Amino acid sequence: MKVKICGITNLEDALAAVEAGADALGFVFYNKSPRYIEPFEARKIVDAIPPFIQTVGLFVNENCGFINQVCTNAKMQLAQVIDDDSFTDFEALKFKYMRVIRAKSEKDIIENINNYILVDAFVDSFGGAGKRVALEWFNHVDCSKIVLAGGLTEHNVSEIKGYPFYGVDVSSGVEASKGKKEKQKMINFVKAVNEIQ
Repeated sequence: MKVKICGITNLEDALAAVEAGADALGFVFYNKSPRYIEPFEARKIVDAIPPFIQTVGLFVNENCGFINQVCTNAKMQLAQVIDDDSFTDFEALKFKYMRVIRAKSEKDIIENINNYILVDAFVDSFGGAGKRVALEWFNHVDCSKIVLAGGLTEHNVSEIKGYPFYGVDVSSGVEASKGKKEKQKMINFVKAVNEIQ
């Protein structure tokens, strides 16, 4: 199961996340988020991390021109896109992308399971709220293309044992404060994920 640590805002946290065993690092390009990072600041971090770590840019209701430009400037390999308002022309994206499904019900998940998706709990704000998705919504769903997000911590991630998710995404669950990660929490989270596989 892949582990993505999202909301990276500084090099120290990025390197600590890699050392903890993260497969991917997420950078938030939504300027209303406390975890927002300027694209060229993200690029400095990307230039300093080791190879084989995937870089993921998070976007909220943005057009494809903006996403393409930011991914280029920040050296993102994948765009993670919340498109509640249908702003994004996915056909025009020049980067690999994964849609974010902010699930209100099991139906929201089932309608999208043919592609790799990230499933997060619906909240009025965007990301990092720590709200969890109801696990029973996945009881009759093929989870092999789903990245689960929302409210995961080292203490509760064991509850997804038996659900073969492609990956998990954590942000607030490994933070000391909004936008600042805690190294030991990241180590403990990755260890907890490895123990359920």
